[in-house]
Amino acid sequence: MNRTRDTAHLGEFEFDCGQSVPLDVAYETYGEYDGTNAVLVCHALTGSAHVTGPKRDASDGAAATGGQAAAWWSDVVGPGKAVDTRDYFVVCANVPGSCYGTTGPASTDPETGEPYGTDFPPVTVTDWTRAQAALLDHLGVGPLAAVIGGSVGGMNVLEWAKRYPERVDRVVPVATAARLDPQMLGIEAVARRAITTDPNWNGGDYYGDDRPDPEEGLAVARQLGHLSYLSKESMGRRFGRRSAGRDAVADDFAPDDPASDFFPYREVESYLDYQAERFAGRFDANSYLYLTRAMDDYDLASGYDSDADALAGFSGEALILSFTGDWHFTVEQADRLAAAFEAAGADVANHVVESDHGHDAFLVEPEQVGPPVRDFLAAGVEGRAVSDADEDREFAPVHTSLFGD
Repeated sequence: MNRTRDTAHLGEFEFDCGQSVPLDVAYETYGEYDGTNAVLVCHALTGSAHVTGPKRDASDGAAATGGQAAAWWSDVVGPGKAVDTRDYFVVCANVPGSCYGTTGPASTDPETGEPYGTDFPPVTVTDWTRAQAALLDHLGVGPLAAVIGGSVGGMNVLEWAKRYPERVDRVVPVATAARLDPQMLGIEAVARRAITTDPNWNGGDYYGDDRPDPEEGLAVARQLGHLSYLSKESMGRRFGRRSAGRDAVADDFAPDDPASDFFPYREVESYLDYQAERFAGRFDANSYLYLTRAMDDYDLASGYDSDADALAGFSGEALILSFTGDWHFTVEQADRLAAAFEAAGADVANHVVESDHGHDAFLVEPEQVGPPVRDFLAAGVEGRAVSDADEDREFAPVHTSLFGD
């Protein structure tokens, strides 16, 4: 597989807020470009441009992605996979505000020589989309065969259909919605509060060898987020109420309390502490604040009367993928999104995956994600037929092969 990893220097970039900074965008490409076969893949909240390929070691650029050495969607993107890099030229770019190679709060401000911190401009999903478009222009990549992404990366996909409808033929928003619901807005607010109340956050000014990072606040924020990625069924199956044993306690992320010796330290606690420790060691707290704000702020209908109006310029085809166990972005939200595409006059396929894995299903169940994506990229929604399970749905019917027929 022909793979390129690089950073594009895009010059001064003006954000939605009106502020400008010199913008570098870290990106990876896979496959050969023939002028018609480009596919843009949009990563989720804390992902990187490393969407597929072998795990990196320190000598192969793992440090450039903050230690995220493992590719995040190798089971879906790659040679012989659903997004086959023998057929498609795949581009994945790290978004502005992140800490995985693209300019963000931890980057050096050329005017001061110090990290931007919270002086970095607020970022939006629209900024991500505009930066990706600028990167593609820089690379000489023309119209896109498809844009694909999950979670907030799916919001990024929707913004492509809204802002650049003439540049993309097909869109695949996965496990996403037109906007966050109030419950998720509340969870994200508490997660950010965990960071900003950590004394080590220091108003976002914690960079430097002599200053401790707000690791505890970031760890709690990640634990809250991780809970929203799982379902009750998957947590019950994986952890139950079992004790992990006192030897499993992570000292840094499971502080003592007066009753800790009396009550069990459960497997679910041990798992969350382990995830928190790993994440706090590889991600930047300010970036987490910035990126969650961008997700919270996103509203497909912003500037329009409705979601359908926002999508009115899109004349391509859409595949909506949702998962029954996902309460972060629900099937009902996906239904409304599919209805908006239909009302806008676009051909849309709405595929619901039966899964009890929760929001993480789009990452951990490639056997459920890959076939409908592969089929849609190859044939779009031609030859559509309504499945028995979806007869009562009010949006466009779905290609039969999306149900394995």
